[in-house]
Amino acid sequence: MINQFQEIFYDVDHNFGSDISLTSVNDIAHSSGLKRSQQRVLRRLLTNPGDYIWHSDYGAGLAKYIGQSLNFGRNDEIKSKIISQIFLEDSVSKDVQPEIFFQTIEGGIFVQINYTESESKTPIVLSFSL
Repeated sequence: MINQFQEIFYDVDHNFGSDISLTSVNDIAHSSGLKRSQQRVLRRLLTNPGDYIWHSDYGAGLAKYIGQSLNFGRNDEIKSKIISQIFLEDSVSKDVQPEIFFQTIEGGIFVQINYTESESKTPIVLSFSL
């Protein structure tokens, strides 16, 4: 009988811009699977390049667009940054092109990214505002 082990990756459960999550007994919570994927993609997209001193090329820097409005050039610029960074995450399937949608909202831009998680092939909808 052959034992098969599935490697499961865990990260600290942390939503970008919030505190680290704790368990009911005040241990540091962890995330895995789809939640881990969403957290990692969002962190990568909103982190400014150079903010992580050991990984100076990490991040798309989308936070610089907070409060700005959409126009044709900005739409393409943001989309290009998302595409170039999202495929650097191991949890994003390289087989399916992500769909990216923008909408102007009061005081900024609403972003929705539809991508496929690589391990489970589950479609994920990730949305946030800039």
